[in-house]
Amino acid sequence: MTDVSSPMNFTVSTSRGSQQPHFAAFEPPMDAIYDPSGNSNSDIDGSEVNLLSVSWNQDYGCFAAGTNHGFRIYNCDPFKETFRRDLKSGGFGIIEMLFRSNILALVGGKANTQYPPNKVIIWDDHQSRCIGEFSFRSDVRAVKLRRDQIVVVLEHKIYVYNFMDLKLLHQIETLANPRGLCCLSHQVNTSVLACPGLRRGQVRVEHFGLNMTKLINAHDSRIACLTMTMDGLLLATASTKGTLIRIFNTMDGTRLQEVRRGVDRADIYGIALSPNVQWLAVSSDKGTVHIFSLRVRVVSEDSSTQSTAGHAPPFSHQNSSSSLDALISPSAAGANPGSSLSFMKGVLPKYFSSEWSFARFHLPEPTQYMSAFGSQNTVIIVGMNGSFYRCAFDPVNGGEMIQHEYVRFLKTEVKSG
Repeated sequence: MTDVSSPMNFTVSTSRGSQQPHFAAFEPPMDAIYDPSGNSNSDIDGSEVNLLSVSWNQDYGCFAAGTNHGFRIYNCDPFKETFRRDLKSGGFGIIEMLFRSNILALVGGKANTQYPPNKVIIWDDHQSRCIGEFSFRSDVRAVKLRRDQIVVVLEHKIYVYNFMDLKLLHQIETLANPRGLCCLSHQVNTSVLACPGLRRGQVRVEHFGLNMTKLINAHDSRIACLTMTMDGLLLATASTKGTLIRIFNTMDGTRLQEVRRGVDRADIYGIALSPNVQWLAVSSDKGTVHIFSLRVRVVSEDSSTQSTAGHAPPFSHQNSSSSLDALISPSAAGANPGSSLSFMKGVLPKYFSSEWSFARFHLPEPTQYMSAFGSQNTVIIVGMNGSFYRCAFDPVNGGEMIQHEYVRFLKTEVKSG
């Protein structure tokens, strides 16, 4: 191991010097302890397995579950456990997947004797070994991955590294961020990061491709949750008050829409945007997942006449990315970043008038849930009690969602990392 220390509050170690990760489809190696048909509630020692964390991959097609004895990977459609790795040394409080590749970022739980919570392990499961690690003087709050970047979130600072050589690219100071709030764009031609700013209720947006920073005063209270579209052009935020969710254009900071979860204070656990940017899902400690209809439409130069109130071009495909080509090129200084986003005039409420949810689903157990959009107007929900739901909503009439699937993938008592 070659240790590279720096005057900042972290050290970086890479095995055999700087190694490029080998990207491959995520398949269990021969020495993985994997038995999808076995008892999912006991580990290699036969003791109880407790859930420490759950996290989506970047396209919400699968999720990782960190346990007190390792981690497990689940596919969402169809639902099935696809991989697990059990460890005697303890569990992982943070697991970040890189789409469906063999690359994972792992942060140990507090009881992990081998991997402490102040160390990030970049794990290549194709090679069954660590290809890099980052050590800090304080606990890691979150890790986010792009194909070209590793982002490590501490309580007051965020570090951005180049994936191929693990060199530090950027460091960002934030307000106290115990939740590790941070989100990234994931299209190849845009590199956008959003995180809390240095003021209460402020979001800092870094457009790395444009070398531009945008500060958005999103709320009066502290930021509790945030997410972006795959290309980083839209940002959705909620505050610790938990009553309003706001959608912004990340290029100029314009507030595009506001929706209302309720009138009582709530703890927002997650916000999700559908791939076509027609819907927004919000989960909270009130035991309800709310679905909102979005009025923002994506318009590229060659498709502005095709966008209608009922049929928006997919946000994450060519219509949106083609309009960004000029923005990310070196000559983009004079481009009009607002041209890629528009309102459907005549259907928007007034600026100060927030909209209520279009559809909703009431969850039977009080626990922390996170939601995402599946195919054909479905929402998938994963709970920290080891539950998985698939629900459908009526895109015309809304109302109560219909439960299509329920799986208890882990019978567990929720434990802190």
